[in-house]
Amino acid sequence: MKAMILAAGKGTRVRPITYTIPKPMIPILQKPVMEFLLELLKQHGFDEIMVNVSHLAKEIEDYFRDGQRFGVQIGYSFEGRIADGELLGEAVGSAGGMKRIQDFNPFFDDTFVVLCGDALIDLDLTEAVKWHREKGAIATIIMKTVPREEVSSYGVVVTDESGRIQTFQEKPSVEEALSNTINTGIYIFEPEILNYIPSGQEFDIGGDLFPKLVEMGAPFYGLPMEFEWVDIGKVPDYWHAIRSVLKGEVKNVSVPGKEVKPGIYTGLNVSVNWDKVNITGPVYIGSMTCIEDGATIIGPSMIGQNCHVCSGATVDNSVIFDYSRLGAGARLADKLVFGRYCVDKTGATIDVQAASLDWLITDTRSAIPTTPSPERKAIAQLLNNQEK
Repeated sequence: MKAMILAAGKGTRVRPITYTIPKPMIPILQKPVMEFLLELLKQHGFDEIMVNVSHLAKEIEDYFRDGQRFGVQIGYSFEGRIADGELLGEAVGSAGGMKRIQDFNPFFDDTFVVLCGDALIDLDLTEAVKWHREKGAIATIIMKTVPREEVSSYGVVVTDESGRIQTFQEKPSVEEALSNTINTGIYIFEPEILNYIPSGQEFDIGGDLFPKLVEMGAPFYGLPMEFEWVDIGKVPDYWHAIRSVLKGEVKNVSVPGKEVKPGIYTGLNVSVNWDKVNITGPVYIGSMTCIEDGATIIGPSMIGQNCHVCSGATVDNSVIFDYSRLGAGARLADKLVFGRYCVDKTGATIDVQAASLDWLITDTRSAIPTTPSPERKAIAQLLNNQEK
C-alpha cells in the first residue's frame, strides 16, 4: 500500500530548531519524529512511501535514504531549484506536492494515506482505511477534540451525523470557530482527489482543497478517533512532546538507553558520580555526557549526547540538545538550549552569543572563555553583593 509524508515545510514556528534541522528530523529522545511515522506505516502495511522535501532536504534524504533499513521503500520529490550551486527550497503546498508527484508519473493508484511529518501518533490506520472505504469517501480527515482555546492553531471540522463534512475552517479565531473538533493532518484519499488539484501552482490541502470539496458537495468525511497525537507545530508543542515521552504518556515511544536508577535513563559511557549529584527523574542523559559533582537535574528533563554540565549548574524541567556546555552555577528552569540559542517554553528566544552569555551556555567543542567578559564580571559582582 502507498502513503505520503509531508516534509517540505520550513517549520518557522519551531525556530530556532529548524534553522538547521528540518521538522521531520526533530529528535524525540535521539530519534527523528519521521522515523516513528515510518514504523507506524509499516505496521499497517504501507510500504511504498513518497516524501516531498524542500527546506533542508538533504538532511532528510541522507538519514532515511531509500528506506531499506526501515523495512519500506522511500522516494523523494524535491520542491525547489538550484541557484549558484545551492539548493533553494520552494515548496508548492501540501496538495501541490501530491499533484507534482502524480504529474511526474501516476503513483497514487489506490486508497492512500497522507501524514504530516511533524507529529507523534499512535493510530489504527487499518481501521481508519476500512471506515473510509465503507463510506465510499473520496477524502477522509482523522479528527480529534481539543480545548477550545487551542482551535486557532488547527483546521476546525464540522460534520453531520453520518460524519460527512459540512464546514471546514482553516485556523479560525476562537470566537469564529464553529466547533472544537480539529484536523490532525492525517488524511485518507482516493486517487480521484488529484483531479481537483491544479498542476504547477501552490495549493494547500487544508486552505484550498478541503473548502473546495465542501463547496462541491463531494463525499468528504471526518472520522473522530481516540489515539495518541502529539503535534510539533510550535516550540511549546515540542516541549510537551519530550515531557510526555519522559513521563510515559506516549504509548509507542519508549525512553532510550538504560535505566540506571528509577526514572533516570542514560546512553553509553556517561560520566557521572551518582553519589555527588542531585538527579530526580524522569531524566534522560545522552551518551558521552559529563555531569560534574554538585550538579542538579530535575525532571522531566532531557540532556543530549556529548554535553557537559558543570559543577553547581541546575537543569530543571528543561531540554538540552547535543554538544551543549552549561557553565558552573548556571540555572536553567523551563528552558530549551539549542546551539547558540536559549528558548523558554513560550518560544521566546535569546541568542546567547549576541547577549554575551556564551560563557554560561556554549558548545562543548569550543574553547571555554579564559577571560571573563565585562557582562560576566557584572553578573558575578551582582551575585557577590546578593550573598553579602
